[in-house]
Amino acid sequence: MRPGFDEPAPELYAERGASWWPVLWGPAFCLVGVVVELLRPGGMGLGTWVLVALAFTVGAAVWVRARRAIGAVLLTPFVLRQGREDLPVERIEAVTDVGAPVGAKVLGGGWSVPKGTTALPVRLDNGAVVLAWARDAQALRDALIRLLERPS
Repeated sequence: MRPGFDEPAPELYAERGASWWPVLWGPAFCLVGVVVELLRPGGMGLGTWVLVALAFTVGAAVWVRARRAIGAVLLTPFVLRQGREDLPVERIEAVTDVGAPVGAKVLGGGWSVPKGTTALPVRLDNGAVVLAWARDAQALRDALIRLLERPS
């Protein structure tokens, strides 16, 4: 039974791709700059530091938002989402004893698995092997095995 639009599917495994804390780097560096400017005569002035902090914050927010979209992993009983690509779970045939052939398609649309992640070969119902990925590939593999072994 597939949940309705107002009833979200339970998350069996999830990675968010990035956290929001890097957005604070720019303001923190600018605060250090303001302190240094206050300790010496002259300087840029508070208004300039506020503009620099705002620019750093906006740049970091755009970067984090992109990382969260591209690097997210989500497994529900119905779909495995890798970045911007969704793979219906019903298409997954096996995740154990699957070799990774050279040139296997990487889920999520990249040429290779994202930096900091480990590839997980997955055999589909048509016999093709694709590469799923996660920071904790073993936990994703275990969640997929539990899902595939569950009676329908």
